Amino acid sequence: MKRILVLLLCLALAASLLTACGKKPAAEVADTKKDSVVIAIGTEPETMDPTKGWGHGNAPLVQSTLVKYTAELSFVNDLATDYVLSKDGLVWTFKIRDDAFFTDGEKLTAEDVAFTLETAKAAQGAVDLTYMESAVATDDTTVIITLKQPTSIFLNTLASVGIVPAHAYGEDYGTNPIGSGPYRFVEWRPQEQIMFTANESYYGGAPAIKDVTVVFMSEDAALAAVQQGSVDVAYTSATLGTTSVPGYRVESLPSADNRGFTLPVLPDEGKTTEGGAPIGNNVTCHLEIRQAIAYAIDRQTVADVVLNGFGRPAYSENDGMPWNNPAVELETDVEYAKQLLAEGGWADTDGDGIVEKDGLKAEFTCLYPSGDSVRQAVAMAAAEQVRAIGISILVEGTSWDDIMKRMFSEAVMMGWGSAIPNETYYLYRSEGALLDDFYNPEGYRSETTDAYLQAAMAALTPEEANRCWQQVQWDGETGTAMQGECPWVWIVNLDHVTYVREGLQIGTQPIHGHGHGLPLIQNLQEWSWEN
Repeated sequence: MKRILVLLLCLALAASLLTACGKKPAAEVADTKKDSVVIAIGTEPETMDPTKGWGHGNAPLVQSTLVKYTAELSFVNDLATDYVLSKDGLVWTFKIRDDAFFTDGEKLTAEDVAFTLETAKAAQGAVDLTYMESAVATDDTTVIITLKQPTSIFLNTLASVGIVPAHAYGEDYGTNPIGSGPYRFVEWRPQEQIMFTANESYYGGAPAIKDVTVVFMSEDAALAAVQQGSVDVAYTSATLGTTSVPGYRVESLPSADNRGFTLPVLPDEGKTTEGGAPIGNNVTCHLEIRQAIAYAIDRQTVADVVLNGFGRPAYSENDGMPWNNPAVELETDVEYAKQLLAEGGWADTDGDGIVEKDGLKAEFTCLYPSGDSVRQAVAMAAAEQVRAIGISILVEGTSWDDIMKRMFSEAVMMGWGSAIPNETYYLYRSEGALLDDFYNPEGYRSETTDAYLQAAMAALTPEEANRCWQQVQWDGETGTAMQGECPWVWIVNLDHVTYVREGLQIGTQPIHGHGHGLPLIQNLQEWSWEN
């Protein structure tokens, strides 16, 4: 925070000095040059190494990918000029373009592609390539990738794995990357900013925006920077996005970024995770409790009031996606929620407004990360609505370190969302339950769900895969949906609210995944200033 305040004060001082000397402030110079931008976001990346997660779920910007997403979520070639999949779904043969060069002047070849994928597999990080057997370059423009089993999400993975140079890859690559993408890395000042410049030799054509500075700021600091005019683009929250600032417009960008309760599905039997964290909750382990909460929440009201209209009701982890099952939507029904509790043996026997069963009060704690005003507001609004059916949710802000120790036994206001179906697989697979990765802390396990997940992963066509992903959610009798096993109570999908200086066009934004910031710049090469 001190660094941010110092940065803002320096910007203000520089502006006043420039004005006093008869020169324009930097923001006005950028507006005149029409070829640079200053962007304020809240999330600083941990690395710019694609083999360790940079670009995961988004375009990596500095690097090129074999294929890439369109704004309509279809695939188009990037480095690849063609690819063929064997009939058994195990062997992918990619032909790559011969006019791609790294910014150090070296030509990108199939060997770099193979090196990147093998390095990402060995890293065992955010890029899951455990299902890949090998990646081998057979000549400069051909790479053959062999999988251990058919994997329908493979193209989704390739669309976010930027290709790194085998000849220039080392331990410091993540902080000093070389790539063949539309932008060239210039400088990274940790906790302050990253600077890029246009790759003038990019095979896709040099971007119109030549110089890019990405600064890292809190929501309040970003809004202050907008009001001061020291940034051209700034993320903001739904709670701040109604503030009108002359010279800027507010863009409400659709996202798959959702918020909802994770609810432990296991009882407290005194067990712990491998790390020693307690497992289970004797209230939320009851299906009727979880479903009653789901039916009691008026999601539209939460979106309208808490998010100031910058959001929509959420019913799953992938609302609106081609692999979503529309049957997961449910209507708010407070009376049905009360009926579920009554049929489950819950009643308010002492008149305190909270139902109980066998002496156990329907009361539990929901955690959220301190300082996250949106998660806090969503959690408190939902808790107030749920109180009407006799369930008490105590909302508590704490650190992520503390949440990691308590998330297996207490509810968490969690956030997910991705424009790729991989997320469904990781959220619900039995083998991922109770691991320290936030995906399945509720401990959900189901042989039926696992079978659908495996079928979706092994599908040879997107259509077949989508049918299986939909059955994961609801097959007519069971599933992960809230009318099913309900390990999650989904509440809202957030719009990513962004201040944009008038005259700057930010292109057709692909639907954003979780995280307000980096998804915004994935199409940076399409941005331009109006003449």
